[in-house]
Amino acid sequence: MSAQPSLTPGDSIQVTFHAFAHGGEAIALANDGRVVFVQGALPGETATVKLLKVKKRWARGELLEIQQTSPDRVKVGCPAAAAGAGCCDFAHMSESLQRAAKTEVLVGQLEKMARPSGVLDGIDLTAISVQALAPTTGWRTRIRLGTDAQGRAGFRKARSNDVVAERCTQAMPELFDGIVGDGARRFTPGSEIVVVIDSLGNRHVVETSKVQRGRRVERIDRTVEGSGNIVEMVGNDRFEFPATAFWQAHRSAPSAYADLVREWSLAGRPYQNNSGWDLYGGVGLFVPSMSAALGGGPVATVDYSKSAMAHSQPALASLDVNKVNSRVETGIRSLPPAGLVVLDPPRTGAGDKVIHDIAAASPQRVIHIGCDPAAFARDLASWGACGYHVTEIKVIDAFPGTHHFETLACLEPLRPH
Repeated sequence: MSAQPSLTPGDSIQVTFHAFAHGGEAIALANDGRVVFVQGALPGETATVKLLKVKKRWARGELLEIQQTSPDRVKVGCPAAAAGAGCCDFAHMSESLQRAAKTEVLVGQLEKMARPSGVLDGIDLTAISVQALAPTTGWRTRIRLGTDAQGRAGFRKARSNDVVAERCTQAMPELFDGIVGDGARRFTPGSEIVVVIDSLGNRHVVETSKVQRGRRVERIDRTVEGSGNIVEMVGNDRFEFPATAFWQAHRSAPSAYADLVREWSLAGRPYQNNSGWDLYGGVGLFVPSMSAALGGGPVATVDYSKSAMAHSQPALASLDVNKVNSRVETGIRSLPPAGLVVLDPPRTGAGDKVIHDIAAASPQRVIHIGCDPAAFARDLASWGACGYHVTEIKVIDAFPGTHHFETLACLEPLRPH
């Protein structure tokens, strides 16, 4: 058999896609056995792709032409995504396929990384379904935009600093009025713009300086519209914080997560230790749910964000709360042991050291929230190594039109403390 010609960047090849990868790209196999990742393709499609990067075992390409189209392909309805912005990367597929893709990616990561630790023993991952939050368009109540050299605001192109001055269907339309598009106001070139509509219907527009990727924006350089101080209601609980502080993007997400935390926190055996840790807690969204489950017992909420921790929260005023403005890995060292721990780490996950330190305090129940399936699976493996197992797991699609989603797991020690 003659050897296959070697692949190099710039080559065009025809492939058929068969699955999704972590991050939302479709996967195909080249004739030489390399795995090829392509954004915008769908399983079942045959297409010509141009190779952008070629490694020993894999390659990444861009879609040139589709010869066989999936019935789940739909017209991209997001103007920003159609213009190349990196916002709605799943806008080309049906909602049912979006949820199936998210389930497929999550199950693959859990089986590969978490299952061997024993943390998923007794859990049937084939039964996992994705709970879709409504609405599926216009759900985002806050956006962060870049600005170009002329001070025009917009979303950034995928893997680029170029700005696309088009609206995105994720966001409430009112967020863009006078901010993005023809006739919009101009901002300080190179700044970042945060636009929020809070629970009271007030719009806030602030300018901030661009920060390193993966870091939170903390400082407001200029308030353009509104007070810059947000009010969010979750049921009867009122939270107040600066526009730059973290809050869930989907309008239905805070109540959905808080309700599930309350439900799982109340399940099972009564707490022998009626105190709690709310880790990566932000403004303290989960504290009321935890306090209710603990019969009013003390809750320590830990977060490094000064903008999130500086305000006294009306929702927490009557509760026994200890606010710790610190990184979790150092903040938990001084805390007394807790019976209930809730953690909602950043996209990179909590990590092995933090999980081992939490487990050393022997919490009776842990609720772990993850927004990246690979990091979440690694964290679950760490819990398994510490003698914990998953009792409940739930997937919530709080980011329709994108490859992002949230997974929540309830864990307990294999041997009750």
